Amino acid sequence: MRMNAIIGALLLTACSGAHPILYPNAHQQSVGKEGAEQDIEACKQLAESAGAEEGSDKAGRVATSTAVGTGVGAASGAVGGAIFGAAGQGSLIGAASGAVWGLLTGLFHATVGPSQPNQAYTNFVTRCLQEKGYEVTGWQ
Repeated sequence: MRMNAIIGALLLTACSGAHPILYPNAHQQSVGKEGAEQDIEACKQLAESAGAEEGSDKAGRVATSTAVGTGVGAASGAVGGAIFGAAGQGSLIGAASGAVWGLLTGLFHATVGPSQPNQAYTNFVTRCLQEKGYEVTGWQ
């Protein structure tokens, strides 16, 4: 039961999207926080209807981290194995341990690290908000 709570918390963290940060200019102050939130949601929906996806390719980052870990592990295992006379066995052990390390590191960064939407999506939403009179200072 405890493991389900941990997995649920990680998935919730992984799904939390980035949000534009608005500079409190005259327009933002005149519409207030609720009005700004409504405009942000409208711009996000407009971006999605135009084909821009919010997703941040976390699966790709995990796969890349695993592949890099495998390569580094295999190379270091082969070097260590060559020193002790078993390069083949050393590279297999190194590749396996490097893959596990890369997978775990990638999963950690994907679930705990910052979730940034893709650039086309942020550009679209930022431009939409600017046309409405907001000043976007960044995303978080």
